[in-house]
Amino acid sequence: MKQTNYQIYDFLDFDPTTSKAEGLWRACHPVDIVQEGTDVTVFIPFQKQNPGNEIYPDLTIPRQYYYMKLRAYGEKILRVAISFNGESMEDSPMLQMDEGLEVVPLQFEKKKDEWMISDENGVKRAVINFREPEIDHWSDLLPPPNETLDVTFFPDGKREVKLSAYDQFFPARHDAHALAFVEKEEHVDRATVSIHSEPDEVFVGTGERFTKLDLSGKTFQLKNQDGQGVNNRRTYKNIPFYLSSRMYGVFLHTSAYGKFSFADHSTRSVQILCEQKVLDLFLFGGEAAEEILYGYRQVTGFPSMPPLWSFGTWMSRMTYFSAEEVETICKRLRKEDYPCDVIHLDTGWFRTDWLCEWKFNSERFPDPPGFISKLRKDGFKVSLWQMPYVARDAEQLEEATQNNYISKPKEIKQAGGSNFSALDYAGTIDFTYPKAVDWYKDLLKNLLDMGVVCIKTDFGEDIHMDAEYHAMTPEKLNNLYALLYQKAAYEITKEVTGDGIVWARAGWAGCQRFPLHWGGDAAASWAGMAGSLKGGLHLGLSGFAFWSHDVPGFHGVPDFMNSVIPNDLYVRWTQFGVFSSHIRYHGTSKREPYEYPEIANVVRKWWKLRYALIPYILQQSEKATKSGLPVLQAMVFNHPEDKLCWHIDDQYYFGDEFLVAPVMNSENKRDVYLPAGIWIDFFSGKIVEGGKWLKNIEVPLDEMPVWVKFGAEIPFYPEHVNSTDDIDFEKVINLKIDNFFKGVFNLSWI
Repeated sequence: MKQTNYQIYDFLDFDPTTSKAEGLWRACHPVDIVQEGTDVTVFIPFQKQNPGNEIYPDLTIPRQYYYMKLRAYGEKILRVAISFNGESMEDSPMLQMDEGLEVVPLQFEKKKDEWMISDENGVKRAVINFREPEIDHWSDLLPPPNETLDVTFFPDGKREVKLSAYDQFFPARHDAHALAFVEKEEHVDRATVSIHSEPDEVFVGTGERFTKLDLSGKTFQLKNQDGQGVNNRRTYKNIPFYLSSRMYGVFLHTSAYGKFSFADHSTRSVQILCEQKVLDLFLFGGEAAEEILYGYRQVTGFPSMPPLWSFGTWMSRMTYFSAEEVETICKRLRKEDYPCDVIHLDTGWFRTDWLCEWKFNSERFPDPPGFISKLRKDGFKVSLWQMPYVARDAEQLEEATQNNYISKPKEIKQAGGSNFSALDYAGTIDFTYPKAVDWYKDLLKNLLDMGVVCIKTDFGEDIHMDAEYHAMTPEKLNNLYALLYQKAAYEITKEVTGDGIVWARAGWAGCQRFPLHWGGDAAASWAGMAGSLKGGLHLGLSGFAFWSHDVPGFHGVPDFMNSVIPNDLYVRWTQFGVFSSHIRYHGTSKREPYEYPEIANVVRKWWKLRYALIPYILQQSEKATKSGLPVLQAMVFNHPEDKLCWHIDDQYYFGDEFLVAPVMNSENKRDVYLPAGIWIDFFSGKIVEGGKWLKNIEVPLDEMPVWVKFGAEIPFYPEHVNSTDDIDFEKVINLKIDNFFKGVFNLSWI
């Protein structure tokens, strides 16, 4: 519907003209509190409201009563859950509780004007306020405030996460509701909770957002869909978690559709909407972003460590069509001294391009095991593309349909005309059905047994919605599907090869356990590069440690398949890729560096630098799997007290020591913000005092703005290699970044 500027209609998707009656119910003062084992349960009445522009209680309707359960995990996590139909959220694939995370018993004390909830150590974890607002009565023009829920949570005993009890103009004109639900046809349909926000508060996270770092003033759907690039609202990876500059985090534990509104519908509130009959929130407190994200990973799982070879260069395009073509490319990469570890085959290795049957084309790839083995001897590992949908012409269709391995359509529809939509296929593999999971794993096992090292788990953000699945409605499965899909591929890859890895596009809470993820179909343009970086920064603030992107962008502009990639874009995106957790070249046209002869030597130099940095990247990656840090870090991880850093989205930390500022224009200039401290230019050795802007600096095409903390020691490989197979870690040296460091390109290795 059109925007009305009334919260109930716009944010709650409330349509008073619908033929299906809807009702709004708001929380009132709690009526009781009890202790149940280690938890505390609060009984809350809800009163139905008159759902017009002016909202006031309908006292002719009896109240409904529900209970809100509070549970503390350790010293910094508080879980707040309320169920409107008895549904439990205890058993969930999104959760993977850390073994060291213990439930801390809660207790309560009833005081005159408040109920105090504390843990067994006496630390305050929540306060329910019953104090009446201070009044100096002089007019009856408007009624007094309506009864509401006034509660403040303290996830770590310090930081306040306060519900928005009185976000209103006058008592009948509300901008947000502390806690409420919408009833549809006498059943709870969706629920909302609102948290007070401060005027200068900044919000980050929520998945792979392609927008500014500060999300305040924006409202986002929590609904996975094909992003169709990296410069719009759509995203492949919605994560129902956000981080506040006041140093608290919120994880909405659900796979249902929902919304986050950050000081948008109301500048006084963060508003959360969930299309489920349960609101299950994990609240995290801490001194720093890393600490809060560590808590989030304690609840949803820590990333595993990708294999060594994955940190080398990946070479691909859409697509290679034969063993002969691939072998020719690999030979030329070796001949021209480009270090590379992975050759990826995208959509063209089947009998028909895009017809995913998990089998090699027997004419163009007559001996797959021999082909893979031959490449492996020269240091190349093979990665394969596929998708989680079964095509109408696939040889597996009959088996999948008869055994209910794929979604069952409610009605048969004609296929579309695009290869870029799930709906062009007969059905979506049903990962809620264990037998379908085993069937899919067997399809992949045949390939992995041949020597394939990685499966590109493409798509998965869209599923067939007008269909039936074994254990879940499509509306609940849509967002969760990425997690179930990637888990299956990851597990069978780990089982067969010993390496836990996928190359995934979609994402939801918990997917960080199954690295790694890339940024989808970015335009090969400066805007595509900038949008990719923004997405990676937000994803790193959403629990993910490992993230990559297609160098130098996936598709051409304006000709999707055939536009020529500019030389400077290719180099600048290469530099960005070198300082990312993983680097892969991929796109709709030629991506091999020797196809760009004017810049080929520059690109070769950067590839060699990538391999020299692998010991450092491994060190930082190991740290990321045991902490709350990503490899590619927004500056707020290191400088939460610096307000500028909450708004900078075009530079970042690469691990602990590097500050990286990609050039994203053809002018070879940019501004760079150096935080407080002493910094050394990684390429020249120049020492710079931080705490200032470097304005409009000139950056030649073969250089990049990269600084290292003074005194850092960078693990570094000082010899040339063809692939990671050649690295002898006994030869790793430490580059001491001090007054004697003259710049990395002045070292003899280059």
